[in-house]
Amino acid sequence: MGSPAIAILGTGSYAPEKILSNGDLAKLVDTSDEWIFSRTGIRERRIAADNETTSQMAAAAARRALADAGLTAADIDLIIVATITPDLPMPATACFVQDLLGVSTHAACFDLNAACSGFLYALDTAWAMLGSGRYRHALVIGAEKLSSVLDWKDRTTCVLFGDGAGAVVLGPARGTAQIIGTKLYAEGAHARLLCIPDGGSNTPAPVLDALRTPRTITMKGREIFKIAVREMEDAARDILEQHQVPAARIDCVIPHQANLRIIGAIAQYLELPSDRFFVNLDRYGNTSAASIPLALDEARRSGRIKTGDTTLFVAFGAGLTYGSALVRW
Repeated sequence: MGSPAIAILGTGSYAPEKILSNGDLAKLVDTSDEWIFSRTGIRERRIAADNETTSQMAAAAARRALADAGLTAADIDLIIVATITPDLPMPATACFVQDLLGVSTHAACFDLNAACSGFLYALDTAWAMLGSGRYRHALVIGAEKLSSVLDWKDRTTCVLFGDGAGAVVLGPARGTAQIIGTKLYAEGAHARLLCIPDGGSNTPAPVLDALRTPRTITMKGREIFKIAVREMEDAARDILEQHQVPAARIDCVIPHQANLRIIGAIAQYLELPSDRFFVNLDRYGNTSAASIPLALDEARRSGRIKTGDTTLFVAFGAGLTYGSALVRW
């Protein structure tokens, strides 16, 4: 017998109350609404409160996903939080989420760092763990407080990112719904094109403090853009070919919400109309690991995804990591 079919049973999301518009950013750095929107497709993003943590946002999204799935914290025996902005360097943010939700101490809890591809990496990991039969229900969460790792004087990065969280509950399939497949990739040779260069073991704390080096995101945008388009196209093609699913049969594509021009290039490559893509980039910016699950929850709740639909996820992020997934509802 093969592994049991695993499906997404529920979705949830959370966005902080504070909205930071392009106009607001124009007061901080040399930029404008027209400059930002024409290059990225972003109009505004959400910013977490100073005392609001990644784990709190993750737990809020998880509660909504559990309610959507018709389950409770008592049903969960695995929590994976995909994030590059943990509450603390250790322990795992997933452990704080476990405590906030009241999940059993018998649950496995850990974080996963694959940047903007983090949700897909976590989805694949949870799917494999549930498929082993050793776990029954998992919370897979993408959550980020990227405002805490931005240089607000650097207009090449601070205009791109926002805060938020998205979550899904995985468990034994109900009906014909199931995760069809996933594909993951990495190109470590390009790791420093997008990174937080200091703050880890590469630059120990005493050295970092002496240098007064900020622990913020740095990015070589032009190089990243070119690679992102190519690799997201390849990831989409590979998963469709592997499972012999014509692009025309995809009911909804949920891409990583990083840049509208990247999404447009993928639509052209797949020869799909733009309305087949769900985009909320204009309202949230790039929320890294939270990007796809946040968009997924909005797509489901707005009726863009219905029972029987097939959805394609595709993402690209620091590492460089990228990947894709096919899900039937």
